Amino acid sequence: MADVLPLVEARLRTALGEPDARAAVTFLGTDRIEVLRFTDFADADTGTGTGVGAGTGIVRYATLGMSAQPMADPTAVVADPVAGPRAELVLSVRAGAADTDKVLRPLAVLAASPQVEGLVVAPGASLDVGAPLWPGAPFTSVLVAEPGGLVEDLELDAPLDPVRFLPLLPMTPNEAAWKRVHGAGALQERWLTNGTDLRDPVRKSVSLD
Repeated sequence: MADVLPLVEARLRTALGEPDARAAVTFLGTDRIEVLRFTDFADADTGTGTGVGAGTGIVRYATLGMSAQPMADPTAVVADPVAGPRAELVLSVRAGAADTDKVLRPLAVLAASPQVEGLVVAPGASLDVGAPLWPGAPFTSVLVAEPGGLVEDLELDAPLDPVRFLPLLPMTPNEAAWKRVHGAGALQERWLTNGTDLRDPVRKSVSLD
């Protein structure tokens, strides 16, 4: 069966332009995961609840390799090598405010989690790396958002499921704890109501009172 990764990379290039950097990480017992960096200095506000002004530089980090295999139901006795959801992760942050390039390894860790931990990563899920996403970051976890806005799903030949490009929204520990109680939708509503800039790499927690 044809390798899906060249198709995935082509879709990322079509949506985000040419990557200006890439890094590869290989974990024991897993396939190689790459993280591609795309920088856009002409980007205006194109994300949910991310009010950034025109001309502000946005850096996007996208994984490449997570979709090489379908994510398996952790309750299944034998993983199906063909059928099952496929995804890559996309993180967008404002450029220049923090050393966000250090997020490459945490992103690779998250992208490898379906192989390592048997997770099925889907919108509404929380993913925690247990440490700041980059030096000084107020975030150790992310909320997986709905796909389709920034990078369209990549349809594959049957019986393969399409590849979905899942946006990641960084959460502070307080936000992550609040989300566990009230749900992803309630947290996203708080962000929207408060005009939270979700691309700000040094933002403070939204008011949760």
